[in-house]
Amino acid sequence: MGEKCRPVHIYFFPLMAPGHMIPLVDMARQFSRHKAKTTILLTNLNATQFSSSIERDKNHHGLDINIRQIKFPTTQVGLPENCQSLSSITTSDMSLKFDKALSLLQEPVHQLLKQDKPDCIVTDFFIPWATQVAEKLRIPRLVFHGAGFFPLCVYHSLIKYKPFESDSEVFTVPELPHVIKMSKRQVPDFITRESQNLGSKIFADATKAEETSYGVIFNSFKELEPDYVEHYRSKILIGRRKVWHVGPVSLCNKETEDKAHRVKSPTNTMAAEAEECLNWLNTQEPNSVVYVSFGTLSSISNTQLREIAIGLESSEQKFIWAVKYDEHNEVFPLPEEFEERIKDKGLVINGWVPQLMILEHESVGGFLTHCGWNSLLEGITAAVPMVTWPISSEQFENEKFLTEILKIGVGIGAQEWRERTDVNRVLIGSAKIAKAVRNAMIGEEAMEMRKRVSCLRDEAKKAVEVGGSSYGDIESLLEELRLNCNNLFNYY
Repeated sequence: MGEKCRPVHIYFFPLMAPGHMIPLVDMARQFSRHKAKTTILLTNLNATQFSSSIERDKNHHGLDINIRQIKFPTTQVGLPENCQSLSSITTSDMSLKFDKALSLLQEPVHQLLKQDKPDCIVTDFFIPWATQVAEKLRIPRLVFHGAGFFPLCVYHSLIKYKPFESDSEVFTVPELPHVIKMSKRQVPDFITRESQNLGSKIFADATKAEETSYGVIFNSFKELEPDYVEHYRSKILIGRRKVWHVGPVSLCNKETEDKAHRVKSPTNTMAAEAEECLNWLNTQEPNSVVYVSFGTLSSISNTQLREIAIGLESSEQKFIWAVKYDEHNEVFPLPEEFEERIKDKGLVINGWVPQLMILEHESVGGFLTHCGWNSLLEGITAAVPMVTWPISSEQFENEKFLTEILKIGVGIGAQEWRERTDVNRVLIGSAKIAKAVRNAMIGEEAMEMRKRVSCLRDEAKKAVEVGGSSYGDIESLLEELRLNCNNLFNYY
């Protein structure tokens, strides 16, 4: 650890879910571009999704980046062998087993770290035992949050003050730089529930572990949420913890090949899917297409899918719809003759699409999104206004950020937080969907949103370049690890 010449070595260990793995892998790639040695710890099936992009970084760009594979104990806890991601979880019983399997990785991870002796480990917030492992080996642990500063500041106030009473009552979230109003129905149940469930226990354990970690690292940039970077630092950080913002990490994908092969498609038809999307987009007018995607974990009922289809058609806007529906359905639950009617104005794809390439295409002028933090950032870096349809996690907070603070989004009218496996949600009608899509795509409001999000895109690109706020935070963190690694051993 005392050698002055060798590069800083950082381990990255994400939670096994696409929305957590993708940004942490991109973060490792971003750090490797700053001359750090980076190692990404993934289970064997998840490793195959990222191996091509990592090999390209090594062979084409000469970066010191590697994947270490670890066996996920699926059979030991009674899960199918291919269940190595939260995107494969469909029941509460599977969630319990998945959490158990994750906890069983503690000793194997400890042995790998003991063997490789990295200077630092960056792990997901939802892997609380990583702090214990880091303490034993006297390695600083940085906590990675899959969300931004704003939603975590909201969470902190909600947990501290519990300002909600009845489901229908609208309250103001206390102690924030802006006036943010919510209802209890929009707040995650691990915050509102009086009795503890699995979600609240995991969140509590992870929060406790974070409080004794070395620091926190965010996929965000200062210019995006300056008030909340400061609020988080002054009101939420406890003790000796520090914070760094290093995003948007998706901007490490600079070349077309990086964007097209960022993640390996589970169906192995990536090239065909990408080609179909891009060929169709190439025939459309600038800013004429709305891209529709609800992420990898969201579960949408067949009834709601039909309303979305009708809404998109009646909006009279061109669209690409990346939809995930029950694989056991023999027929996609679309309205009768829908595909025939929209063949010249829409493209429906079940499964993987090259989201970065689609959003950045000049034909795309809007993004109907579930408001996941990764999608929010990718929409901003592509400079497209958003139609917001939050479902779970911190997505209702992200919607407030987009529509009320940044003013680059139009709400669809969602009011009810639910776990992704619960499909008994209040139905959003096709008329609301059509109206929100039109408002984001055409008219004066859409033009103003496009101007604002274009400015944010420019700030995002500056942030990760030399002299930018995120570039500076990466260099600052690496310098701290480089110069003080011997002292860091005495941190715990």
